[in-house]
Amino acid sequence: MAVPGAVFANSIGGNVLGSTIEISVPRHRMYDDEYIKKVADTVLFTAKNSGASYSDFRLSNFRSQNVSTREQVIQSIRDNENFGFAVRVIIEGTWGFAASSTFSEDEAVRMTKIACETAKANKRIQTNKVELVPTPSYNETWTTPIKKNAFEVSIDDKVNFLFNINEKAKNLGADFCSSFIWAVNEWKYFASSEGSYIKQDLHRLWSAFDLTVVDKETGNFESRDSFTAPIGKGYEYVEEYDYMKDLEEAVEHTKMKHKAPSVEPAKRDIILDSNHLWLTIHESCGHPTELDRALGYEANYAGTSFMTPDKLNKLQYGSNVINIKGDRTQKDGLATRGFDDDGVKTTEWDIIKGGKFVGYQTTREMAKFIGESASNGCAYADSWDHFPIQRMPNVSLQPGKNKLSLADLIADTEDAIFIKGSGSWSIDMQRYNFQFTGQEFWEIKNGKITGMLKDVAYQGNTVDLWNSCDAVCDETEYKLGGSFFCGKGEPGQVSPVSHGSSPARFRKVNILNTSKEAGN
Repeated sequence: MAVPGAVFANSIGGNVLGSTIEISVPRHRMYDDEYIKKVADTVLFTAKNSGASYSDFRLSNFRSQNVSTREQVIQSIRDNENFGFAVRVIIEGTWGFAASSTFSEDEAVRMTKIACETAKANKRIQTNKVELVPTPSYNETWTTPIKKNAFEVSIDDKVNFLFNINEKAKNLGADFCSSFIWAVNEWKYFASSEGSYIKQDLHRLWSAFDLTVVDKETGNFESRDSFTAPIGKGYEYVEEYDYMKDLEEAVEHTKMKHKAPSVEPAKRDIILDSNHLWLTIHESCGHPTELDRALGYEANYAGTSFMTPDKLNKLQYGSNVINIKGDRTQKDGLATRGFDDDGVKTTEWDIIKGGKFVGYQTTREMAKFIGESASNGCAYADSWDHFPIQRMPNVSLQPGKNKLSLADLIADTEDAIFIKGSGSWSIDMQRYNFQFTGQEFWEIKNGKITGMLKDVAYQGNTVDLWNSCDAVCDETEYKLGGSFFCGKGEPGQVSPVSHGSSPARFRKVNILNTSKEAGN
């Protein structure tokens, strides 16, 4: 078996000489299902005999490949594989956990005994008894419905694709252009003492570019990223997305930024495009409706939430056009899968309905804290050696119910700023007060886009912003955005998550001039 890793020559003048990548057969394929189940059953048997009222076994293989370029130079090729298993047990209402990268029946027994010993030791400091809400048992396999496995596409093909983007950008007038393709394959096997045996094969992909145009007279520079989104698809996304159209617009609009007038601070209406709005949703709805955060479990690291349990079914979070769902089943979503790491079958549910706050994100353990009888499947661990914690599902703003295109919305708007692309952001530790920027800012006057602005940021608080929304475009304008790297937990974990929306209009939002705020 070859050692996973990258072996490639230096690039000279844009030519990749002898570029190869040597990847072993994925580690989990070295073991047949019968052997994996045998090890899992050994874990469950050992745990029960050691006093566990509940136990589960999770074997996972995490593969990641990143190809990065700048102009006609390969900056890096990284190919990683991370394989191991974990055991969780509950003894007298207390968790125990142990994990190992050595997969064998003997090691599984050893780790199970360590997990049980840990649970018994933890009992001395346990303040609240662990109780899991019930879930049916499953014997199923779930796979991301991809058309083309990114790991089966050659490095040469990926590099040539990225070089073509960079060269096209230079030909169009960009001074610099970087691009990358990042593919992930996450394989998991889960078994529990409640009778579940679940196998999942998850794929996601992120491909993007960023370019810079320099004003030769002043030395000032402006940049723009692609409007691609990380997504739960295979390599077909690279082949289906219109990179050249995005590239042409990116170069043209970046040149326009140099001549764009600086915005005047004021109260203005804003229209947020889907490729911007995803981040606003993530920070101002996704994070504050994480139940563990609302209960204070993340206070030491990621903060708390203003959306505390006393506000559930009471808080008017937004206007009556605001409907936001949590969804672990959404097509192409990064957080989409068949089952979570508690063995719960995934679903969708209301978080905000008609503007009212009606639902949290939960796990089997957390659901009990607010009197829920079932988990909505939000347990996730980003590696075999991490304990599953509550992680964000795909959290998405639902399209408007009335027919309304983006062109219609702009035509219906007298004076506003249309914001595209995600930029920098800042939000407090309770996810209440915030400031967001973007990548492109277009002024709307009397129902028409009249030109570009720059130095734009909008500021406010979560409740005021979402209550100021008076229109959401229909489903024909709906798109996904998202992130590979939502951070949380101690020790830190990252999880992938998507956020969908159609463009939406918000009335009388506080607009700042970022250049003046910085003292320029």
